[in-house]
Amino acid sequence: MAQALRVLPQTTPLSGSVPVPSDRSITHRALILAALSNGPCEIRGFGYGSDVQHTLGALGALGVRYDDDQKGTLRLRGVGLNGLKAPAARLDAGHSATCLRLLSGVLAAQPFASELGGAPALERRPMASIVAPLNRRGAKIRGRLQQSGEILPPLSFEGLPAGERLAPLEYALAGPNDHAKGALLLSGLFASGPTTIVEPVLSRDHTERLLDALGMPVRAAGSMISLHPPQNPLAIRGFELDVPGDISAAAFLLVAAQIVPASNVSTRRTGLNPTRSAVLEVIRLCGGSMGISPSGSSLGEPFGDVSSRGGRLRGIGLGGELAHRALDEIPALCVLAARARGRTEISDCSELREDPFDRIGALVEILCAFGVAAEARPDGLVIEGDPDRPLRAAQVSSRGDHRLAMAAVLLGLAADGESIVDDADCVVVSFPRYVGTLRALGAKIEVMR
Repeated sequence: MAQALRVLPQTTPLSGSVPVPSDRSITHRALILAALSNGPCEIRGFGYGSDVQHTLGALGALGVRYDDDQKGTLRLRGVGLNGLKAPAARLDAGHSATCLRLLSGVLAAQPFASELGGAPALERRPMASIVAPLNRRGAKIRGRLQQSGEILPPLSFEGLPAGERLAPLEYALAGPNDHAKGALLLSGLFASGPTTIVEPVLSRDHTERLLDALGMPVRAAGSMISLHPPQNPLAIRGFELDVPGDISAAAFLLVAAQIVPASNVSTRRTGLNPTRSAVLEVIRLCGGSMGISPSGSSLGEPFGDVSSRGGRLRGIGLGGELAHRALDEIPALCVLAARARGRTEISDCSELREDPFDRIGALVEILCAFGVAAEARPDGLVIEGDPDRPLRAAQVSSRGDHRLAMAAVLLGLAADGESIVDDADCVVVSFPRYVGTLRALGAKIEVMR
């Protein structure tokens, strides 16, 4: 039976300093590079969300040995660039598009056949942005071809003939796409020559940061990235990584502090990668009070503590490069806009309408259910915020999307009565302890079955 959450109106300030889940984007990439290293590797602060568990499971099926102490420390023994083994069955990415797309870059270069799929929702997500350039460099990948020309999972990898390597590649991405960029860079580790990628706008750069920290010949100049393949298949050294906290998960707690009067919340060891921290810029643009205390870095990834105090919020226009960098946090920022004074117009987010369902439309439905004036636009939405009255208590469904579920919970904190968020099990994807963390800050939320 699906889990539901009962959310009571928040009548007292939220207060406290709390941890957030490990950054999934970094973890996916670290797991893959650990598998391709000459090992051993140790990843500390490993999160147990379902997405990264599927990446770990797929690597295990490819012959990578690992030990998990179940307390957040994972030890892997890398097999080098030539050491992966053919899996006995289809690899399962679950609901994780990151897992599916990044692993595709590795599987495309292997001398054995394999198949990679996932949950029904994942197999509705488009994959042409990675399949086309990988096939262009000599991979043999097939998927479900649609009349539109789009390619859907599961993906079948024929395997390269013995002794054959992927070709060099120069490729211009149609839009900023860290999944495609990461898949092409990972495939470039196995190629016979350099990989050069150009983006119109720089997307999150976790792949190139980790490659650079591990001594791989990767160079970045603006939005152009190049990688020369290592000559030694054991060139990737074993490493240790303390995974920073996920700023996308932290965003919901930081927004909670902004919408509940007199709140003061801080998140510890939060990732501060500049290609990921746009949400902090947006909160400040809306008039929110933020504090950032950098405290260190691990394999090129900076982290620190972030504090958030409620302020006099105002509506803004959010679009272009800033909107793209804040794409994952749009659901949280819609909650912020609902409690800001005036109109917020969010544009250049058409990607949220594409897969696996229309998230813009779903966001508008949830906002309207809570009494917020919201309207969908082709590439975004418009929200008329009113901080002077409580929202209307509502019962809404997350439609199985973890970020929609977390956003709905925050709206419930600002409502005039008890609210219900159905299908809330999905928060385990990115923030397994979301409810417990909000409770630790003072929120009154009950888990229903």
